Order: sequence, then structure tokens, then C-alpha cells
Amino acid sequence: MERINTMGATTNDIFGGGGRAEPATPGSFGQAPPSFRLPDETRVGPVRLEIADLARSVDYYTGTLGLRELDRDVRRAVLAPQGSVRPLVVLDERPGASPAPRRGRLGLYHFAILLPDRASLGRFVRHLAHMGVRAGSADHLVSEAFYLQDPDNLGIEVYADRPRDAWRRMGRQLMMATDPIDIASLVDASGSTPWAGMPLGTVMGHVHLHVGAIEPAAAFYSDALGFDRTVWNYPGALFLSAGGYHHHLGANTWAGADARPASQGDARLAEWTLELPDAEGVEGAAASLDASGHAVERQGADVVTRDPWGTQVRLRAADSPVR
Repeated sequence: MERINTMGATTNDIFGGGGRAEPATPGSFGQAPPSFRLPDETRVGPVRLEIADLARSVDYYTGTLGLRELDRDVRRAVLAPQGSVRPLVVLDERPGASPAPRRGRLGLYHFAILLPDRASLGRFVRHLAHMGVRAGSADHLVSEAFYLQDPDNLGIEVYADRPRDAWRRMGRQLMMATDPIDIASLVDASGSTPWAGMPLGTVMGHVHLHVGAIEPAAAFYSDALGFDRTVWNYPGALFLSAGGYHHHLGANTWAGADARPASQGDARLAEWTLELPDAEGVEGAAASLDASGHAVERQGADVVTRDPWGTQVRLRAADSPVR
């Protein structure tokens, strides 16, 4: 049974104190980093997960989520949307890995799969209902989202964006919240087309992490790596992006003051990927990280680094092969 996501704040909680909502036109919101800025074309690439039982996880990711196998061997499976050859999730089996706890662990909060349109999300919701799968849900103003836990209790979001002309800002801050979702309207939008798995055009939209504190997360991911800050009044959380997206990365302190990083004996996010448009962008990010005192490791054309709590990030050019 999937755990329902209950973290969040309503529109009134965040923006109820006054101010005027205005259209979030390109360039009208966000705080840029002080020096290096990630290229506008930066996107989130595949996530690599360490899980306890490969067969069990493949069944879940193909049957419940609707991904397909691109490649599989004894300990690894590479999964993609239907009709796509671009990996979305890589599963590495670590027999005996402990399930992720409900609280108290730094690292993955959820990774978020972005569907190409609202109709696809409605079909996914109908599919979950037919399977009897429970999921949390939220209207984030910029998107509509559903939340699940995989067999190792790793968090997953499946969502669709609202049109950009529907986004709003207050001052320089993008308006995001966790409001109730209109599920009936969403299902109506799906029409009569049956769910046939994650459709072509599905991508990894963002990653959301449990971190130890917001300020060092901002220093690493914005000041050093080069993300813009887009939402900073959300209780206990910070949202960051490149190119005017609502967020490619979320960071929160909801795991608790005593939370510790996941270990190699835990089911966990082993690595997430940022795809920059070209090698020049990768080198710019690497130089900025190095100048800020953060270690970078070269793995072929890729650059690998870790945030202050040990979560590994791979930077690579968009046309580089997945490692």
C-alpha cells in the first residue's frame, strides 16, 4: 500500500499575507546565482536507484508506472517510456537493502516523472484506480501531481504541468503550493483513450531531496552549481530551476533534525543526472563547483559531484551516453 504524501502548504499558508499575483512571464521571477548560471536548456536526466529485489521492482515500474525495459541483466534494469530509447530510471539490485524509512533519512524525497499533457495524467489516474493503487495528490498551481512509493518505499511523483501562461508570481517568487486537486476534472480530460503506459514525450521533470539545512543546500545547488531560486517561502523547502522552469530540484528539511544520509545498505537514490546542452556547460558547472570548494570527479566526459549530505549528481552533455 503506497504511503500518501501529506507534506506541503496551501496557497493561503504561503501567500495569504498579502501581495498581488501577476503573470509569471519569462524572466519575471526567480533569483539568479551570483556567478555561474546553468544554461537555459538544462534538464534532469535519469535517476539511478539501489533496490533490494530487481524482479519485484521491475514488475512495479513496468506494471504500475508503465515504463518499459530497455536493457536488463542479472543485477541491473534500464527503463524508459513507451516508444523511447532514452533511459528514465536505472535499477541496481543490492540484495538485502533495507527499505527507505518514512522519516529520518536524507537523500531522496521523490523523483518526479513529467507526462506530456493533462490527458495523459488523467489516464494514469484511471489506471491507478483500476489497479486499486492508492496515491497522494496535490495541485501545485504550476502542475498537478500524484505521489506513490515503490516496493522499497522510495518516493515517486507523476505529474503534468499547467500551461506557462497559467503560472503566477508574487514579486520575484513563483507561486507554488499544495492545494487539493480536482480529480474529477482531471479524469474527464483523459477522454476515452485507455492507458497504454508512460507515453512518448515523458521525461524526468525534477528531483526532490531531503537535506540537512536549507542554507547549505542553496549554497551548493544555487551559488556553486548554478540553479536559479524560484520559491523560497515554502515552509522548510527551497525550489530551484534553470531556464525559467518552476523547479528542476526541490530541497526540504522535513526528514527531521536527526536525519542521516542513506547508506550503502539502504534502498536509496544512488545518483541523479543533470543534462546540460553541451560540454562547455558541463565544464562551466565543474569550474564553478571547484571554485566554491566542492570536489568534482571526472568520469570520461561526465563530471560527478556530491552535495553536502553525500547525494551524488552526475553532470553530462545531453548527447552523452548514459553510464
